Amino acid sequence: MTDFQLLQWFKALHLIFMVAWFAGIFYLPRLFVYHAESTEPAVHNQLVIMERRLLYFITPFAILTFVFGFAMLYLYGLEWLKVSIWMHIKLVLVTVLALYHVYCFQLLKQFKEGQNRYSGKWYRWFNEMPVFILFAVIILAVIKPSIGS
Repeated sequence: MTDFQLLQWFKALHLIFMVAWFAGIFYLPRLFVYHAESTEPAVHNQLVIMERRLLYFITPFAILTFVFGFAMLYLYGLEWLKVSIWMHIKLVLVTVLALYHVYCFQLLKQFKEGQNRYSGKWYRWFNEMPVFILFAVIILAVIKPSIGS
């Protein structure tokens, strides 16, 4: 297999796992909205189970998104990375998204312990952050603007 073929496989797998990760990362905060707005203990218990299962289900997709993304970076090489400023911005945004994902574990813990501190409205705003990150990452990856040149 040539490096180009390997790169194409890495790119396909990166995109597959990214889409699966985003499907979950879009839905999880919506469950948090329902959880924050519910007053029924049985609903709270059910939502904790759903949130936990979803978060643990999508975490391997996030990890595999990173694995294949870094594999592509390795094949492209350090010289390419040095001159691809758009990729630096993309990596910062993806790091923010990874921190968002990790923070969801903290929010899940707070719900599980009955210590949620945020309103449904806050979670609605929280739910929008990955959408904006996705828009920016896709635009950067497709357009590849020559920033700072």
